[in-house]
Amino acid sequence: MNLDHPVLSSLLPVVFLIFIGLVADKAKLVRGESVRDLSNLVFLVLTQALLFRTMSSVHIEQLDFRPVVQYFLVAGTLFVSMLWVYGGNSRASVLALASIFSNTLMIGVPLVGLAYGQEGLVLLFTLISLHALVLLSAATLVLELQVAREQAALSGQPRPIWRTVASAIRNAIIHPVPLPILVGLLYAQTDWGLHPIVDRPLALLGSAFGPIALVLVGITLSQTPIGQQFKSALKLSLVKTVLHPLLMLALGWLLGLRGLHLAVMTVAAALPIGANVFLFSQRYRKEEETVTAGVAVSTAMAVLSVSAVMAVLPLLPA
Repeated sequence: MNLDHPVLSSLLPVVFLIFIGLVADKAKLVRGESVRDLSNLVFLVLTQALLFRTMSSVHIEQLDFRPVVQYFLVAGTLFVSMLWVYGGNSRASVLALASIFSNTLMIGVPLVGLAYGQEGLVLLFTLISLHALVLLSAATLVLELQVAREQAALSGQPRPIWRTVASAIRNAIIHPVPLPILVGLLYAQTDWGLHPIVDRPLALLGSAFGPIALVLVGITLSQTPIGQQFKSALKLSLVKTVLHPLLMLALGWLLGLRGLHLAVMTVAAALPIGANVFLFSQRYRKEEETVTAGVAVSTAMAVLSVSAVMAVLPLLPA
């Protein structure tokens, strides 16, 4: 087995970090009651630094949004479909998000860099610059609307629809993920840049996000009855690593996407479930065990799905 293959060299570190979390929990190095605090640290500190710093250098006019628009068209269609399949409630929002949210950063960046070089990375960074903003903001808005509806049904006092929508939009924007993206994007347009005194701490915090988030997945996975969740996790992983890239490939081809643009967007769709979905499920306490198992199962399945996509793409006519 060639461990230097770009797929394996990108996915195996992710599997290893999850395994470290499993071992840490089994060895009682992390107390059960500390997991929520660790999740808050990742979600409210490390994620903020990573997203703001990433977006603080993005200039909108330099980005090619055409392939990204097609990517989001596929993701949006699949999200709505899975929302309906899972029942259209608050838990369905989390599962639907898991069906479309790829690990573009921790796995996608090294994988695309090795396979497609700098030109491929520019395309992927264009997607990454909007990936969390568009998908997490949309999922947050939908989930907040559903939570408000469910709370109104329980209390028997429905709120006016305009107030529910306004509250959902506010919660979607003033949120640990979209807010630093928006602030970073606005800051980037000033061309002021980040002073090293600010940039270096943000870089250190941002670089800690990936490994700590994956170790946290392993810790939570250790506390999750994976046998009971395997069937649900497998279904979720099949949608994410098989159906998602197939839809991206088919629709992208029909809409005229070719070559490197089609390759990068399809590979991005074939990636496993991103750690942000796990953090999202923990924040709202919805389907935590299924999503945790889904991250692990989809990471293993992505070895096959990404390999298949990268093998098929060169065979397509130009």
